[in-house]
Amino acid sequence: MKEEFTVAMDAARRAGSLILEFYEGDYDVRDKQQDRDDGGTVTGAKQLRDADYDPVTSADRAADDSLRRDLLQAFPEIGWLSEETVDDAVRLEHEQVWIVDPIDGTKEFLSGIPEFVVSVALVADGVPVVGVIYNPSRDELYSAVQGGGTFLNGKRVFCTDTTRLEEATVIVSRSEDARGEIDPLRQHLKEIHPIGSVAYKLAVVAAGGADLNVSVQPKNEWDVCAGDLLVREAGGHMVDLNGAVRRYNQADPLIGGGLAAGNATLADASVELIRRVCDPSGERRG
Repeated sequence: MKEEFTVAMDAARRAGSLILEFYEGDYDVRDKQQDRDDGGTVTGAKQLRDADYDPVTSADRAADDSLRRDLLQAFPEIGWLSEETVDDAVRLEHEQVWIVDPIDGTKEFLSGIPEFVVSVALVADGVPVVGVIYNPSRDELYSAVQGGGTFLNGKRVFCTDTTRLEEATVIVSRSEDARGEIDPLRQHLKEIHPIGSVAYKLAVVAAGGADLNVSVQPKNEWDVCAGDLLVREAGGHMVDLNGAVRRYNQADPLIGGGLAAGNATLADASVELIRRVCDPSGERRG
């Protein structure tokens, strides 16, 4: 996997540099979820945290083109799944598949918050074997190869060993927090901090920057695949709200319900907590 790992890191850095050019300049924005009379153009910042608002920018598309070119030119035999590329079922015929998100955290990109990342994963027979997450605005490169540990800018990192929820610092979706979906959990946790990009949150947890990441809303494979490997190789695990570990390159890339990631004791305890105090929409029970 050494060659694939090197190519993935180089591709993520190149895409990140391209994204910064847009971040510091001009770009267009459209809403993937809705065809409006204005063609999907964003008209109000108040829409940013709406659950059904899914923005895409010219930076997303340019980064997707860059990643696809770099990764598939180097390895044309590997399949492809990206948030910004029309899905092709032929990927299901491949043992190995690149799973990428050109910009995870587009809402943060739009808000000028430096919490957006390039996420690149290589999956072999459903299991992530290479994971790279790059935050270009902070020049943070998180990387892992199966069996080789997790690194931040070349330094080995690990999940924390906190095991009690009441002592845990938890990072959550800024959008879920703004919509009140995390509120039922607050009294059970030491601290909750909203951070953009689920991929970035997983990387931060893998590097010991927080004890736990929880989410109560569905995610897609491209959101979490690279981060999942980072957490695994840092001594933790990521599970869905049924307690299951994801097997990737599914026909439907949507992961229902939400997730928890951190060391195994803490992640499993948080799943039980969410089941107990939240309904499937993240609202308080009873």
